Amino acid sequence: MKTLLKIIIGIVVVFVLAIGAVFLFTGDMVKTGDMFFESLKANDIDSAYSHLSEDFKSNTNEKEFRRFIKDNSLFGFKESSWEERSINGGRGVLVGSISTIEGGVIPIKLSFVKGENGWKIYSVEKPSSGFQEESNTNSIPSEEALIKMVMDAARDFALAVNAKNSEEFHKTFSSQFKKQFTVEKLDEIYKPIYDLGVDLMLLQQYSPIFEEKPTLGEDGILRLKGYFPTNPSKFYFNQTYIYEGLGWKLMGYSVNIN
Repeated sequence: MKTLLKIIIGIVVVFVLAIGAVFLFTGDMVKTGDMFFESLKANDIDSAYSHLSEDFKSNTNEKEFRRFIKDNSLFGFKESSWEERSINGGRGVLVGSISTIEGGVIPIKLSFVKGENGWKIYSVEKPSSGFQEESNTNSIPSEEALIKMVMDAARDFALAVNAKNSEEFHKTFSSQFKKQFTVEKLDEIYKPIYDLGVDLMLLQQYSPIFEEKPTLGEDGILRLKGYFPTNPSKFYFNQTYIYEGLGWKLMGYSVNIN
């Protein structure tokens, strides 16, 4: 019994130490998150912006930022509560809720990256209200939202094909993608499609069909694969996204007309 008691006590001590370590290593993230919301409460957008990562800011202008904050009542911040904290190298996540001065409670998820100036907010996610389909993760957008993402990407790509220039399409990609692929590189990749001389705006008349169930990997990459039921040839797409800033951004866009 004494040996068993020692083992149990040892397990409890290790568990307590593990929890303490998580709180210790995520303390600076919590501090950054709270300062971010305090800045919003004071309507100090410049200060709030200072807590955002460069990738976040490069894909979200101030007008979009203000609209998101206003639409989600984040200016009325009172206090935060973080139920889940995780850290993996230079990345971290806080999941919880914030209370507003009006008495509301808003579920929220903050993703962080760590740089030379400490922890910065990489993305802000607010789950949608209402009924949600059961899933292994509640971060996968609804089917309606996924279809809109595919349709928007198809429209932007069609405009690039018509112009034989991907400069505007390039702007819809994530910062990570832009660091690896220039506009010139995209034009080189898509040149075979440019040369076909087809007007892909016709895709807007169809609804995309997913060949495989959309998946969200542990790496945070959302994968969509399917086609538009055009005739006589079908337009196949394979898209990847990452949540950056306030929304999903393209990480890859490959197509095939067959």
